[in-house]
Amino acid sequence: MGTQGWLAGARRQRSPNHDRRPKGTAIDLIVVHGISLPPGRFGGRWIADLFMNRLDSNAHPYFASIATLRVSTHLLLRRDGTVLQFVSLDARAWHAGVSRFRGRERCNDYSIGIELEGADDIPYTQRQYARLATLARLIMRRHPQVTRSRIVGHSQVAPGRKTDPGPAFDWRAFRARLAR
Repeated sequence: MGTQGWLAGARRQRSPNHDRRPKGTAIDLIVVHGISLPPGRFGGRWIADLFMNRLDSNAHPYFASIATLRVSTHLLLRRDGTVLQFVSLDARAWHAGVSRFRGRERCNDYSIGIELEGADDIPYTQRQYARLATLARLIMRRHPQVTRSRIVGHSQVAPGRKTDPGPAFDWRAFRARLAR
């Protein structure tokens, strides 16, 4: 772990879309997401552009509907396992939106968001699973309140509104890697 919540080895791209967590709030949840821009396509700069508020609404028809969103994540795992960090783990990223976990609302307050470059119906890569397990273990060491049962999908904290990381995400394989 680097300093002030920045991971050593991650490529930093500081998103303006973050703020302070509520005072005294312990981090005790990891929310796993899936994202591709345009939907179903991988590579390119579009995801980073979204998190940095510079997505060109004219570059693709889909972008017109999302270019004005002010969202972010702590970490993005590319298909090849490359890690980009947009927000310090100590700050509140704007990744989960209206959300609830085990009756507790506002998951952004107490969670770390990790986006996987992917889609609900396209298998994630082995490099992503390996890197996600490594990152989760690192976060769990830094924040012992995060346990294996507190690593969940976006669909679990925003059911009916979100479906990611989707049925293509192999929770069993991920949890097996995490246990190693």
